[in-house]
Amino acid sequence: MQSSDVIRALCFAGALFCAPAHTIAKPARVVSINLCTDQLAMLVAAPDQLISVSRIASDPRSSAMVAQAAAYRTNSGLAEEIYLMRPDLVVAGQYTSSSTIAMLERLGIETVKFDLTYDLADVSTQLRRMGDVLGQSARAAALVSKYEADLSAFQKDAEAQPRAALYYANGYTSGDKTLAGQILMRAGLDNIAAEHGLESGGMLPLEVLALAQPDTVITSLPYAGGSRAEDVMDHPVVAQLKRTRLEGSLTDHDWVCGTPFVLRAVGDMVALRNEIHKAEP
Repeated sequence: MQSSDVIRALCFAGALFCAPAHTIAKPARVVSINLCTDQLAMLVAAPDQLISVSRIASDPRSSAMVAQAAAYRTNSGLAEEIYLMRPDLVVAGQYTSSSTIAMLERLGIETVKFDLTYDLADVSTQLRRMGDVLGQSARAAALVSKYEADLSAFQKDAEAQPRAALYYANGYTSGDKTLAGQILMRAGLDNIAAEHGLESGGMLPLEVLALAQPDTVITSLPYAGGSRAEDVMDHPVVAQLKRTRLEGSLTDHDWVCGTPFVLRAVGDMVALRNEIHKAEP
C-alpha cells in the first residue's frame, strides 16, 4: 500500500478527527453504490466525473448498462473502499446500508440518497435530480425531453385490455402502484393484482392465479442455480397458462430501475398485447 493510502486509512480509523468535506456545485469525483444510481449517474455524468459504480452494474440480469459499466471501477459498497477512492460525492439508494452512509458522513464525504421509483413519470424526476446533484442540469434536461417524447408515443389501446399476471418467486406479484404495474398499464394490459386488492403488491397464491385465468403470465428471470422460492414460476399451472394463453414474457433489467430503459419494457409489453389481440378468435 502506498504511503498516501496508509494516511487515508489511518484517517478512516479516526473518522471523527478528519476534516469535513465542503459541498461543491459540480463534484469532480463521484461514486455510486446503488444499481439505480449507477445507471442514472452513467447517463447524466460528464466524462471522467463518475469514477466508480456498484458491482451489480456489471450483472446482466439486473443492469441495463453492463457495457457502459465496464468503463468504471466497481465497488462493493463498503465505506472503507469508498473512502480510499477520495470521492467528493457518493450517490446511494433509499435502502443502502445506513451504517455505510453514516460512516461516510462522519468522514466528511457528502452523500445523497435517491428514492425508489414507483411511477413512469418519476423517471423524469430522478434524471433531473441526478442532474442537479452532479451539476449537469442541461445534460439531464436533454434526457428528460427525449424520454417524455418517447413515452408519449405509447398510446392506450382502444380495444379491450388483456389481463396479465406478474408472478415472481414465492408467488409474489406487483400491483398498479409499482413501477412494474405502471409498465403494464402504459402498455395497455390489465394487472390482475388489482382484482385482488394488491395495489402495491403481495402474495398471490397459485390457486388464485389458476382461478383468475389471465391472458398471459409474466415471470422474472431465474437466478443461476435456481432456488426453491423460484420453483413456483415453473409450476405446471403457470406453464399451462403460458402455453395455452400465449407464451408469457419475462421481466429483466429494463424493469428494475426508474431510468429511460423502462421504455423498452413498455415496448415489449405492447408487442405482447398485440400478440394476444391477434390470437383472439
